[in-house]
Amino acid sequence: MPEEIHYVTMAIHLIVGFVLVFLAARAFKKTKYPPMALLVLGFSLIVIGDTIIGDVVEFLEQGIFGEILEEGVEIAGFIVLILAVKRS
Repeated sequence: MPEEIHYVTMAIHLIVGFVLVFLAARAFKKTKYPPMALLVLGFSLIVIGDTIIGDVVEFLEQGIFGEILEEGVEIAGFIVLILAVKRS
């Protein structure tokens, strides 16, 4: 039972993350506001790092290298979000 819950929450996490990226991309397309493009990039990196890379690392049991890769992509996403907020 707990494994099914894990996969359901992982799927919800992925769906909500991609909805966020989609809405931000649509807002950028509508406004052409440069900081909005940075928001799209930052949200994308966080979703890719936390959800996709994190789950692949967990599934493949990659150890410390996988963890460093996952966290590095997430950190880059947060840095891009900080730049987006500072430029807005």
